Amino acid sequence: MSGFHLKPHDLYRLIGTPAAPRIVDVRRRAAFEADDRALPGASWLDHRETERWPLNAGEDVVAYCAHGHNVSQMACAALRARGVRAWTLSEGIEGWKAAGLPTVKRFDAPHGWITRERPKVDRIACPWFIRRFVDPRASILFVAADQVEAVAAESGAVPFDIPGVAFSHDGDDCSFDAFLKRFGVNDSALLGLAPIVRGADTGRPDLAPKCAGLLAASLGISAETDDDHDASARGFVVYDALYAWRCHALAEKHGWPPVAL
Repeated sequence: MSGFHLKPHDLYRLIGTPAAPRIVDVRRRAAFEADDRALPGASWLDHRETERWPLNAGEDVVAYCAHGHNVSQMACAALRARGVRAWTLSEGIEGWKAAGLPTVKRFDAPHGWITRERPKVDRIACPWFIRRFVDPRASILFVAADQVEAVAAESGAVPFDIPGVAFSHDGDDCSFDAFLKRFGVNDSALLGLAPIVRGADTGRPDLAPKCAGLLAASLGISAETDDDHDASARGFVVYDALYAWRCHALAEKHGWPPVAL
């Protein structure tokens, strides 16, 4: 990224990847609260209080307001004065929407989520979605199945992938589907991943050609490590690759013999 302004499509190519910058919604509070949608992974912070923003060392920041004018530029100028690598989003969220780029519904929740231990498919796909598209700083807790609700009640973390909670299986749908619906996902790449995750998680490999491969990779990761966070980190690599394939390589073919250049 170079310059002071970042174009919407340039930012979109980074969202959902490990290289994504910190995305901050700096719309004035009234404008922010009047709109139930935001950029994926964005969090709201006051543009007048950049010195209080919780930033990690070396973290890149992209700030956006409604139209990319004075509010976001004020925030970025203040960040750059502190030595922070910061950009404004050209044309703001309105330009982003006009370009047909995906947004998510805002969800005002604590930065904690909790589920059952020994994750394999859904319980890796859901944390991947949370970290890449909802809250990059979210904590994910794994506990014994019979302790999820009790720990959730005490910690304030949001439970998922257990019976009887909002983010869980519903009929033929799996928990990953529940997240996509709750956050109003309109990203075709994510929606294209849904049947792959659903088929791998619910024993229906006929839903998509990649289901069996995802299940095999998930079971292999689980067999390699008994550390839930290590398994999650390894699984994120798989979902990063599947998302990149859906975004950028869906039409690419591979076969033998190689095509002459």
